[in-house]
Amino acid sequence: MTESMISKTIELRHPENAQVIFGVQDSHLKLIESTFDVTIVARGDFAEVRGTSQNVHTVSGLIQTFDQMLYDGKALSEQDILSGVHMASRNQLQQFSHQYDAPIGKTFEGKPIRPKTDGQKRYIEAIKKHPITFGIGAAGTGKTFLAIVMAVRALKNGEVKRIILTRPAVEAGENLGFLPGDLKEKVDPYLRPVYDALYAIYGVEHTERLLERNTIEIAPLAYMRGRTLDDAFVILDESQNTTVAQMKMFLTRLGYGSHMVVNGDATQIDLPRAVRSGLLDAQEKLQDIPEVAFVRFSSDDVVRHPVVSKIIDAYENHHADATSLTSNEGENE
Repeated sequence: MTESMISKTIELRHPENAQVIFGVQDSHLKLIESTFDVTIVARGDFAEVRGTSQNVHTVSGLIQTFDQMLYDGKALSEQDILSGVHMASRNQLQQFSHQYDAPIGKTFEGKPIRPKTDGQKRYIEAIKKHPITFGIGAAGTGKTFLAIVMAVRALKNGEVKRIILTRPAVEAGENLGFLPGDLKEKVDPYLRPVYDALYAIYGVEHTERLLERNTIEIAPLAYMRGRTLDDAFVILDESQNTTVAQMKMFLTRLGYGSHMVVNGDATQIDLPRAVRSGLLDAQEKLQDIPEVAFVRFSSDDVVRHPVVSKIIDAYENHHADATSLTSNEGENE
């Protein structure tokens, strides 16, 4: 028996809210239509939703949630709208609105920074509660940016005295020795996402001042050897490109009053085939240590263009199919 079709008309609280919710040339409404298999007819500050009862109920709740949030003075970017659509499709609309209750920081321009997905929220909570947190997932899930936001927050609150940012210098077979310039010039190309995040939060001038004072330190992973990192917020990015020995070396640098965040994408390993990734090794060895948290992001946590989530899923599905085929071939031999 097919579910009957219904329609529901929603009146927004203010005409300006329609511009944000509907999107440029109704681009947000088109995304909602395709996601929930409904039809939306927009006129001024009214939206009529047509479809099955369940889908109309979900979409109506989504639009009304956006409308209430705008009415409450919460600014919604295109990213926020996309995040709300994704979370509503997973029956997480209530969690979406709660994410906007307490921002975790502000950009240099004064815009509030909040977790935009359930995965990001779990990541933030893990960083607050554990001395070591692993963030594992694809690019675009906000791992690096949110880690730096939490580091800046800890520094401003006096919880730590400095921020240390590092990553292994492994990229398509290159190493630091082959690159021109001094240490900073050698490392900078590898740490561009880190600089971008710092600039977004502190601005360029203040970031440079903190770097000059060594309140923020940016260095290749090799320069962590032999140090004990006390009263510091330490972030290791691109950890999938560490060796097992490098990961052990890094994790054992943890000192008193410090936090560590280790980020990586297990699908983007640039190490030679025979070299085991320190990230994969750590997942296996450290899972049962209660002070170490592992947060795994999925394509649902990607906060870039919606097509990025689909691309990630396509690659993961292809990899799973290829692995299954290889396994079956091995069993048949």
